[in-house]
Amino acid sequence: MNCGRFCFCGLAHAVLLSALGMAAAQQLPPAEPPQPIPGSRGDAPTLRVTTNEVLVPTLVEKRGGGILYGLKPSDFVLEDNGVAQKIRVQEEMDTAPVALIVAVEEGGVSALEFDKLAKLGPLLDLFLSDGRSQAALVGFDSSPHLIRDYTHSSEDIGEALKRLEPGNGGDAILDTVSYAVDLLESQPKEYRRVLLLVSEERDHGSKHTKPAQLVQKIGRSDVLVLSISFSPSRAELLHDVKDSGEDRTMNMISTLMMAVQAFKKNAAKEVAQMSGGEYTTFTGDKRFEQRVVDAAKHVRNRYLITFSPSDPKPGLHTIRVKTAQDYGARIVARDNYWLQQEQ
Repeated sequence: MNCGRFCFCGLAHAVLLSALGMAAAQQLPPAEPPQPIPGSRGDAPTLRVTTNEVLVPTLVEKRGGGILYGLKPSDFVLEDNGVAQKIRVQEEMDTAPVALIVAVEEGGVSALEFDKLAKLGPLLDLFLSDGRSQAALVGFDSSPHLIRDYTHSSEDIGEALKRLEPGNGGDAILDTVSYAVDLLESQPKEYRRVLLLVSEERDHGSKHTKPAQLVQKIGRSDVLVLSISFSPSRAELLHDVKDSGEDRTMNMISTLMMAVQAFKKNAAKEVAQMSGGEYTTFTGDKRFEQRVVDAAKHVRNRYLITFSPSDPKPGLHTIRVKTAQDYGARIVARDNYWLQQEQ
């Protein structure tokens, strides 16, 4: 997220030196830029964030499904590095148009899932139904590439999905997420930026993006990542649903190190959780379709919580969101953000 939306970037120099290590690694080649969304104005006003506010889109899902509506600021507790913050909650749910990147794996074993991906097109109407939202398609194996530029038409994306070709053995998730974030951040400020990532769980072959670099990039971005993975991991998924944040550390360095290690285990899951998005898995066709339907529904049914950090210390800040009363609800919100060193 750029400084006009969130003024976050960078970790304290000492942490960067120890965690990034090889930060001088070569950069990912420039993304093939999609054309700007027709008729949009990049300087259009937006109420989403100001330069000194953190935006925390928050999903509150009732036990057994369904969104818990009607919550007020007093119904939420948000902690920044363990300290409760004064928050604001936008009265309406997110009504902004969506700029969507659909990133699908073409490498590795993904060819076995092409029949499911071919059916994805009509489901994208759930993201594009307002007539203003648009989607673009990115494919990746050992490197990402733009398959279809931004379009209002889910049919255009659907046709491209039916023509996927198997790639090499690579599964460069880190490079692809970095690439997609760059593409999304080139779009107008008033658009909700969403990455729908369909891939294996683990990264294989990213050459330009280190885990710690992506932690930083996601931390300063407002891109919401929805990850749907091929391989089931039920034990981990059940843990994610039950985890209320109690076991998360507030230590800046250890949190970063834990995130880096988590990327090695399951990159798709970690990048989604860091962004405040969702991670899930599928096996059969119906399960895949339901996962996409749920993801689309949840994009627009998030409370938009904002706050100005009471301690604007540069670097990694850990966030925890909960409800003041125990509604037995599942809460999904971003885990952390990066605050920029003032110049």
